[in-house]
Amino acid sequence: MNNDIVLDIETQNTFEEVGGYFTDKLKVSIVVAYYYATDTYESYLEHELPLMFKNLETGGRIIGYNSIGFDMPVLNNYYAGDLLKLPQLDILKEIEKSLGYRIKLDDVAAATIGTRKSSHGLQAVAWWKEGKIEEIREYCQQDVKVTKEVYEFGLKNGYVLFDDRSGERRLIPVNFTPVPEKTVVNLTMGF
Repeated sequence: MNNDIVLDIETQNTFEEVGGYFTDKLKVSIVVAYYYATDTYESYLEHELPLMFKNLETGGRIIGYNSIGFDMPVLNNYYAGDLLKLPQLDILKEIEKSLGYRIKLDDVAAATIGTRKSSHGLQAVAWWKEGKIEEIREYCQQDVKVTKEVYEFGLKNGYVLFDDRSGERRLIPVNFTPVPEKTVVNLTMGF
């Protein structure tokens, strides 16, 4: 059974509000995770993160879009260990390896699966300040669905798509195949 987890986070504040690209100063408003093992979406507010950490520790790969550069560092503010040591697939990192530069999830999703994101992260911060938790939850869950569908397309086909600045549809080769975890065998004998 596949026990991978697709996730996305939203924050209570912005980089502008904390004075620069300081992930250690950002606070989580909500995390939505899709669990392949149960085919369910679960959401976690800031105070519920310990419940999610238990699932991340016992799950498979964590799959996200800019998750290694953003989501995991922000979540590490709440975690006693280092979430970056868990198995990861950052779709953006794989795209950047292939293209040599970064592109937005919205652009990849529109070309690859024909779906755009429903909003953007700055709107989610504004909703947080307005107390609109359900709007944030719905937006974040839709982001996770989009990320999941892009991942599944790339896993099946070995590529994702995007439209470049000239409007030309481009294919981006990717390898989302899970790398088997190495079994550590002690080859020394204690004689």
